[in-house]
Amino acid sequence: MTIFNNHSTEILILLFLSITFLQSGIDKITDWSGNTSFIKDHFKNSPFKNSVPLLLGTILVIEIIASLLMIIGLYQLATSDESQIALIGLEISAITLIFLLIGQRLAKDYAGAMALTVYFILTVFGVFLLQ
Repeated sequence: MTIFNNHSTEILILLFLSITFLQSGIDKITDWSGNTSFIKDHFKNSPFKNSVPLLLGTILVIEIIASLLMIIGLYQLATSDESQIALIGLEISAITLIFLLIGQRLAKDYAGAMALTVYFILTVFGVFLLQ
């Protein structure tokens, strides 16, 4: 299995992030009202308090797109040594994490913002490896 040996780090990063974003998106779909209620409460003192459903829907769409691109890119990387689609998926993931960071900072959830840093570092490392 030389493909995995040649791209093991990239494959593991893509697997980790695609599972993370896909699960997050599926959770938003299957429990939309619970997520909306939680996020509304979380952002009750922020400028986003009246835009929660729109912003949550936007994040949902971006997470699903990023996940699908990373899954397709993972397949391409493993079968044909192509990395462009995977790279685009990782770049969209990084942008999504920046959006989430902005929300956490405006909600003054500094611990939540700090937790996103781990995902962001891993994502940027994946971008670096695929460029």
